[in-house]
Amino acid sequence: MKNHNITAVEAYLSSLEKHDLSLAPMDDEISFDNPVAGKGAGAENLTAFLSGFLPAIKSVRILQHVSEGDYVVTHWEADTVFGIIPMLEKFHVIDGKIAETIAYFDPRPIIGGS
Repeated sequence: MKNHNITAVEAYLSSLEKHDLSLAPMDDEISFDNPVAGKGAGAENLTAFLSGFLPAIKSVRILQHVSEGDYVVTHWEADTVFGIIPMLEKFHVIDGKIAETIAYFDPRPIIGGS
């Protein structure tokens, strides 16, 4: 049986692949941190940031979840116009909604660095 927190994370990642962030179970006050956006808060702010990248995403492939309590760490890959970008992302899920996400990945393919 799948953990409910993993189900929320998979819905979030699926929303990226479907280019429809309305399907993402985000808390209104979600906090986020990643190498491109930096630190921020609010579902509206995260949605605005992610919306700019949706056209670049071709597919999402989940490699592994590790879940403990309200936390899920997911190793996943985004197949993008920039190439395959491996990611490790930590999610804090409360009552079925993602309250925090911290993404770890090499931003150079996206921002043009070497």
